Formats: sequence, C-alpha cells, structure tokens
Amino acid sequence: MPTSSAANTPLSVPIQVRGACPHDCPDTCALLTTVDEHGVATRVQGNPAHPHTDGVLCAKVSKYTERSYHPERILTPLKRIGPKGQSGSGQFTPVSWDDALADIAQRLQTIAARASEAVLPYSYAGTMGMVQGESMDRRFFHKLGASQLDRTICASAGAEALVQTLGGKVGMKVEFFAEAQLILIWGSNSIGSNLHFWRYAQQAKRSGAKLVCIDPRKTETADKCQEHIALRPGTDTALAFALMHELITHDWLDHDYIAQHTVGWDALRERALQWPPERAAEVCGIPVEQIRQLAKDYGTTKPAAIRLNYGMQRVRGGGNAVRAVACLPALTGAWRHRAGGVLLSSSGQFPAQRAVLQRPDLMPAGKTPRTINMSTIGDDLLREASPAFGPKVEAIVVYNSNPVAVAPDSGKVVRGFAREDLFTVVLEHFQTDTADYADYILPATTQLEAWDIHLSYGHTDVLLNRPAIAPVGQARSNAQIFRDLAARMGFTEPCFADSDEALCRQAFGTAVDYALLESQGFATLAIPDAPFAEGNFPSPSGKCEFYSARLAAQGLDGLPDHLPNYELQGTDARYPLAMISPPARNFLNSTFVNVQSLRNIEGRPVLEIHPDDAEARGIANDAVVRVFNDRGSYECHATVSRRARPGVVNGLGIWWRKLGLNGTNVNEVTSQALTDLGRAPTFYDCLVEVEASTAQAAASVTA
Repeated sequence: MPTSSAANTPLSVPIQVRGACPHDCPDTCALLTTVDEHGVATRVQGNPAHPHTDGVLCAKVSKYTERSYHPERILTPLKRIGPKGQSGSGQFTPVSWDDALADIAQRLQTIAARASEAVLPYSYAGTMGMVQGESMDRRFFHKLGASQLDRTICASAGAEALVQTLGGKVGMKVEFFAEAQLILIWGSNSIGSNLHFWRYAQQAKRSGAKLVCIDPRKTETADKCQEHIALRPGTDTALAFALMHELITHDWLDHDYIAQHTVGWDALRERALQWPPERAAEVCGIPVEQIRQLAKDYGTTKPAAIRLNYGMQRVRGGGNAVRAVACLPALTGAWRHRAGGVLLSSSGQFPAQRAVLQRPDLMPAGKTPRTINMSTIGDDLLREASPAFGPKVEAIVVYNSNPVAVAPDSGKVVRGFAREDLFTVVLEHFQTDTADYADYILPATTQLEAWDIHLSYGHTDVLLNRPAIAPVGQARSNAQIFRDLAARMGFTEPCFADSDEALCRQAFGTAVDYALLESQGFATLAIPDAPFAEGNFPSPSGKCEFYSARLAAQGLDGLPDHLPNYELQGTDARYPLAMISPPARNFLNSTFVNVQSLRNIEGRPVLEIHPDDAEARGIANDAVVRVFNDRGSYECHATVSRRARPGVVNGLGIWWRKLGLNGTNVNEVTSQALTDLGRAPTFYDCLVEVEASTAQAAASVTA
C-alpha cells in the first residue's frame, strides 16, 4: 500500500490511500480511499488494519465520495450580488481567488484598524482535524487581535465536569468494554453515533453482560439493550444520587478505594442519602423498582462500565449530571478493573501541542481580546457596542460550522446574520443556510483532498490523514485559505508559511512516532490498561474529586447537585411538552443533510410523539404539525411512536432550514440559556406545545 498522497502521484493502477474520518463522532475511524487511474476517488471504506475501525464505517461516511463529488459543491470563490439569506442562482457570482482575498483582506484590515475585536471567528467540528480545524486559523485571528470564540456548542459542560471530577477528559479504554459484565449506556444512541463502541458492547452482551440504556428516547440502541430506563430530560443527577443512596445503604462500596483515591466522600455521602429511590423515581418519572434493580446490578456486578455521551449534558444541570455519574466508579472501585470505570471523552489523554499549532503568543502585546460564546451568537450579533460588551461585531468568518442551522434560538441567529452592516465570509463545501448570508463563500477542500491529523474522544489512537485526490475545482484547504489571507494582510512571521503537512508534524512533536503514522496511518498511545486502578487521576489531588475545591473557589457548589431544568414541566401550562432534539440517524448535526442518498433514507423532518400525547391533540401519524413556544415555531411531520415517552417529544435534527417544511428547523424553539458548568447550550431544556398545522388544516378544507 503506497504511503504517498495520490493527489501528488501519477497513477497507472487504482491505489488505496490511508486517511481518517474528520467528523464529530467518538470513533475517529481510519479510512482507506480507493483512487482510480484518473485520480478519482471511487470508494471510501474503513481500514481493517486499525483495530477500532476494523474495516467498518457508518452509513454516513461510507457515502463520502458522494459528498466530495456532489453536483452542488462550491468549486470557485463566490461574491454576493443579491439579497442576504436567499439561495439559488443570481445571488452570487464567481470571482477569482485573487480578487476575493484582496477584498476580504482590505475589509478586515479596515474593521480591525477601528477595533480588532469587531472581527469574530466562528468554527466548530465540521472537521475534527487539528490542522484544518485549529491551526493556521487560530494563528491568523491571534495575530489580528480578533475576538476569541468560546467553542461550547457540543461538549463543554461535560468536559468541564470531567475536569472538575477526574482532573481531565479521561476515562477507561474503549476496547475493554468488551470484557464488562454490566454496561450502562447513558445519554448515547451508540448504534447511530458511536458504532465501534457498540461492537465492543455487543461482544460483552454475547459473553453474558447486561446492557442498560438510560435515555428519555427509546433509541435504536435501547431496542438492543436488555433494559431501557426512560427518564425525563434533565433528571440524570437525581438518578445518579439514588444509585449512590442504594450503594451506601446496602454497603455495595469499595471502602478502601474511597479512602485512598477520593476527596469529599463524607459530604457526598450526606447529599446522596437525601435521594432515596422513591424521591428520584418521582423526579425522573420512572418506576422505583427500576432504580433499585439498577443500583443492585451496578453495586454487585464486576466489572461494570459506563459509557456516557453528550446528550445528557444539554440541560441546565448538565455539568452536575456528568459530575455525579463520573463519581460512581470510584464508589464501587470499578476503576480497579480494566473493564470498569466510565468513558465520556478520552481526548485529554493525548499529548497535543495546541499552543505550537495555535500560537496564542501572536496576540498583540498587552492585549487580551474578549471572548464571545458561540452558543449565544443570536444575541451577540444583535448587540450594539457597549462598555460591557465591547465593539459591535462587524465581521464574522465562519468555517467548519453552520450556525444559522445549528445554533440555538435560530430566529435571532438569522436576524443577526441578515444585518446589512455585517461582513460575512464563509469557508464551505456547499451553500448551507449560513452561506446564504455570506458576502463571500470560499470553496474549501473535503477530507479526501487535504492533510490533517486527528486525535479521538472515543479511543486513544492518533490518526494521520493523507490527501487522496487533488482538490476539486478551485478548492483550497482551510489552512491554505488562512495562510493566503495572512499574506494579504502583511503578516510576515515565519509560522504563516508552514505547510499543512508541516502542521501535522507539529501537532504532537516527538510525543507521537510520526514515522509510524506515515507507515500505517495510526499510532496508539502508551496508556495503562486500567489507568486509575491505583488512583493517579490527573486532578490537583491525584484523586477522584467528589468535592471540587476549584469549583468552590469560583463560588459554586463543590459537590454535584440536582439542578432542575430552566424550563420545568408543569411551570407553564401553555407549553406542557418537554422536547429533546437528538441527531437524525443519517445526519451528523447539519452535515450530510444535502447528500441525497442519506436524505432519501431519512425522509423528512419528523417529531416523534407518544400515542397518548398525539391522541390528546388530535394528531395522526404522518400529519404535519406545528411545534412552538415563545421563541418561535417550526413545522414537520409527526411520527406517533413509543420511541417518545409520554410528555416528551423528540424533534430529530438538524435539517437545513431551507430543506425544512417552512424554511425553519428545530432550533427555532431552542434556548440560548447556558448550562451550570462549561457555558454550554441547553438544547434539551426546552418546553413546547404541538398542534396540527393550520396550513395542513386549510389544505384539507380546500380539498
């Protein structure tokens, strides 16, 4: 198998090029891209030599060639000539790279000369790569003195919770879930979002393990587990405390592990004893016997493992919920076993040299730019200049994200991006909802066309991505675009000349064997099988911190606690239904929505509603419904299904707004309120009402 890039190699026969999946999934799969003699990628498959991938890809990424060669792909720089917010022909005209870069640089320089913080980058995990996601771009904005972006939209509440409890984004090694005798899959639809973990869980199940799914929705994963616990959204901490209560009262505890390797046990014990199963059952809306049995299973089965995902932390008390669950393995000594413990993210175990890649030292001397939270972009784009906020945002550069579709309270997001005085540049593959508001759209490469290097939050391997094909059309990599802009802006520091491949080499320095990455495409970190069997957590104390002195120093509760949702059922009779908005199985947030084969499978935007709630509202299966609250409304098709628990509706997302039924999507009704820890959005802390669409009713009368 060749080790050079097919993009730079004359081909006489088809070859396979090693790469890495760039998308926001814990699995970070190793890819093999088949390239024919004409330099065209004909197939993307999982690399069977990579143990975690084992030759298997999800349905989304297996269609990657369809995405790279999509007929609607943007292949030349585009300049706006029509109204903001409209898509289709006539709104943009092709321009040369030289003209686009010259105009963008001139406009950014003019704005920055008045107030550099009036320029804002906006990016997230459209690619998880360290080069195309967080290298030359950060250097550019640091040098400019632009506002910094607090990248919170997915995982920061859970991440902060792990840092405050375990000391970092660390956990058990995913492959050892195959040896567990009990697996709690908590807040994760693993079949759709964590496929390779699911393979390990299935191995455990075949060996006699019990799998329990804890999720408000009866997911495809819940279908395959022996038990499903359908708690109300935002009540995970109450359930975790009830489990602690039972562990304490039945003495299913590892007293030696608690004494040697934890901090704050007496205080946590006192709080947990306030949560008997009866209290938690009422809060969670689940049978009390289900809690008692789960506690017994967890307290008496060894080894027991917990796979968390980020769904559970998208509510007001999401950080506290992750903290509470992360305490459980230390109570039972589950960390003693390599198949015991908890895994939410492994990304903190990688020796990444982010400062080398991002160069924060390039910031102007003595200047600390303000930080704007990406989850409140709807409000922040509508703010005027003030002493508290600083200058009005006059320019925004969007890459690796689609905020008009994915950010909460999207009615405000749309109004912000529609400002005529906002200069907007979007680096993209397609004309997304956000690109419709751009002044310039710059064509970016896909993963098959650029160098990158990847860590993972689901395993502990570093992966190298080689470009398999030459850039399609006039596309340039993200790093190249920012390199070109830096040159136009007159940035002369040598670091702005670093190539994409050089950036790959800088990402880990000598901590990872780059020659091994070149030869096999991945390198495994040297981490003990049971890293916390004897404590040694990366926390200040070296212990699992039930009580966090760092949180207490911020004026916060040092212990985890149950924080009811902001929008608590029963507090507003107008909006009696709780809504969660998990990803549709065939999309990854708003990525892949425009891939026709996947959209054909997904069908159309749907809201799952329990039969009892549908009957009370006169809603039939497949009817068009209006979902609404004070923030806005959107329309979709109702799926009357027991996948939704009574009182909770599931608005599967995230469709592009312009592909929705009325030009909106589920985020029309979600909130910009932030979580307890990590400043993250509360997508699943949302009350709504649902009614039959008046448009459909009118159509029925006419017919």
